[in-house]
Amino acid sequence: MRLYMKQKVFSFRDRFAVKDEMGADRYFVEGQLFSWGKKLHLYFAGGGEAAFLKQKVLTLLPRFEIYVNGRMVTEVVKKFTLLRPSYRFSGLDWQLEGDFWAHNYAIVSGGHTIVTVRKAWFSWGDSYEIDLAPGADEVLALAAVLAVDCVLDAAQSSH
Repeated sequence: MRLYMKQKVFSFRDRFAVKDEMGADRYFVEGQLFSWGKKLHLYFAGGGEAAFLKQKVLTLLPRFEIYVNGRMVTEVVKKFTLLRPSYRFSGLDWQLEGDFWAHNYAIVSGGHTIVTVRKAWFSWGDSYEIDLAPGADEVLALAAVLAVDCVLDAAQSSH
C-alpha cells in the first residue's frame, strides 16, 4: 500500500492529512499547540484515534513514545553516534537504513522492508511517499515514520 503525506508550511500546529493512492483521506495528523514537548495524534479518516506520539522531554537525545489503543508499543530513540544518525525502536526488531537527512529511508525487520519513505523535493511543504509492505502494521509503521520525521525536524531546526 502507498500513502502520501503532505505537511503544511505555515501552520502554528501540525495538522495535515495522509492520503491513499486514490487521493482519499486515510488518516489525519494533528499536533497539540501548547504542550511540553511535541505531541501528535494520528486519527483514522472515519474518526477515532489510531495512535498517539509523545516526545519525552529533558533527555539528552530525542525520544518519542508511540501509543496504540492507549498502550505504549515502542519508544523511538535517537542513539548517540558521531558519523551517521542511528535509531532504536524499543521492543521491536526494527532498524532504519538509508539517507535520513534526505528523508529517503526504510524501516527493516529481519532483512524484510516494512516501510519505505521518500521525500518529494520540489513541492510546497514537506511531501512524502510512504510504501508499506503487504501485511505491515499500517498504523504502527506510519506512527514510526512520524516519530522519525519529528526527530529529524528537531535536529535540523537546532542547527
